[in-house]
Amino acid sequence: MKPIRRHILSSLLLTAASLLAPLVQAQDFPTKPITIVVPFSAGGGVDVMARLLADKLRASLGQNVVVDNKPGAAGRVALGEVKRSAPDGQTFVLSPSGALVVLPWLFSNLGYDPVKDFTPVARVVTFDFALTAGPSAPPGDIKAIMAWMKANPGKANYGSPGAGTVPHFTGVLLSQGAGIPMTHVAYKGGAPSVHDLLGGQIPLVIDTPLETIEHHRAGKLRIVAVTGEQRTKALPEVPTLKESGIPIVGDAFFGLYGPPGMPADLTARVSRAVADALKQPDVSDKIFSLGLTPAYGSGDELAATQSAHLKRWEGPVKSSGFKAE
Repeated sequence: MKPIRRHILSSLLLTAASLLAPLVQAQDFPTKPITIVVPFSAGGGVDVMARLLADKLRASLGQNVVVDNKPGAAGRVALGEVKRSAPDGQTFVLSPSGALVVLPWLFSNLGYDPVKDFTPVARVVTFDFALTAGPSAPPGDIKAIMAWMKANPGKANYGSPGAGTVPHFTGVLLSQGAGIPMTHVAYKGGAPSVHDLLGGQIPLVIDTPLETIEHHRAGKLRIVAVTGEQRTKALPEVPTLKESGIPIVGDAFFGLYGPPGMPADLTARVSRAVADALKQPDVSDKIFSLGLTPAYGSGDELAATQSAHLKRWEGPVKSSGFKAE
């Protein structure tokens, strides 16, 4: 074979190999443990959901799946880390919607673009928020608690899993809607806020029902209202804020995201694994019992849900005059 022809053939083979490489990688994926980064501390709602999901993904993907808690800055620490990760399908973040639909309207320098800097993989669950009263709150319903806060402004505090989260901003709307100044206490996740709620350091926490539903069932705490249009399936005895005469409605979601530029085939494979996990009765029953709703959506459906929530929160956040610290 002449040298020129040999060179051309070699070049063609190298080009073909480079084109086939992503396919081979996708076929062999995953080749090492997968990490799901959680933006809040261990024991909180997102953490529980991530570990439930990780158990099922281990079996369907044939590789160990570890949960890595990266609390801080209302989710910005975890999202920033995943944004900088390689798009090889080995690193994901299970993010509450607030970090991607509320924080963009609160921070002029967020550190990431909520749309361009992540690959939507799957919508996992949707949920309303629960307003939970602790032992330092007075007895009675949410109206009685708000009346008590109005009469005791020094005690009108509420906790959330972080500054700038949807629960935090739900509290801002509650304060405005009720005409009662309320002081927000930010925590690094749901578990620390519930600890202080049980200890009487704060009278009220706003978060996912998952954080306090077991304490509510045990009689240690009281979920006094939820933020949905209708009552939550797992809490049929608890009224909505609207039923209580407070015209506030809010819901949110958890979404699984990868770094920007993830190959479509890897994204689709992980998304299908999430769908399969959510179909399993033990998973869906557990999710319902925690006050959440299984709500699988493809990557495209997650992107559409995120876009709708991003538009929904723009007006309320801007009109509130609230500024992030």
